[in-house]
Amino acid sequence: MSKKFIILKDLCYDGYNGFAWHQHEQKGDSMSINSDRFKQVMGNYPTGVTIVTTADEHGTPFGMTVNSFASVSLEPTLILWSIDKRANSYDVFTQTKRFAVHILASDQADLAVRFATKGIDRFALSKWEWSAYRLPILSDVAGVLQCQTYQTIEAGDHMILIGEVIAIEDYGKKPLLYHKRTFGEIHPSFYANNK
Repeated sequence: MSKKFIILKDLCYDGYNGFAWHQHEQKGDSMSINSDRFKQVMGNYPTGVTIVTTADEHGTPFGMTVNSFASVSLEPTLILWSIDKRANSYDVFTQTKRFAVHILASDQADLAVRFATKGIDRFALSKWEWSAYRLPILSDVAGVLQCQTYQTIEAGDHMILIGEVIAIEDYGKKPLLYHKRTFGEIHPSFYANNK
């Protein structure tokens, strides 16, 4: 049986679910990179769930569900997330000076779905208030990171937004998880070996 060798180089941000190894195949290998295989592999990578919010120049709130979220740096304190260039709120988020990342609690799957649904007034159906930085802040979440835009980076069909954290709220709630298009919470047995 002949073996197929793949050289793995460059851990790259994928713009969807986190990070992925960029594959460089040796000559003669019949494997290929395609979007279906990519989505299948990344869909098997569990993530937390966030909602990112901001406001436009007229004070209209905008928000969307995001799971392409990660920490970047401690000095300065930086985080990142990515937005599809086809998103209706793309211009608002890529031009804003500030945004807020909400880490959703385990009982907020409905909120995650709401902020991923098109054609509805997401904020009219949700409990929220303005922060001192004039950002729309959703209630009952696990945590909030208010950020000022630090850098934007074009990456394929997405834009990566890097934010410098300017305010943190941590409410100590269990987080909402996302895996294979399903929401859930961390099972208590996950922590069994830590006792």
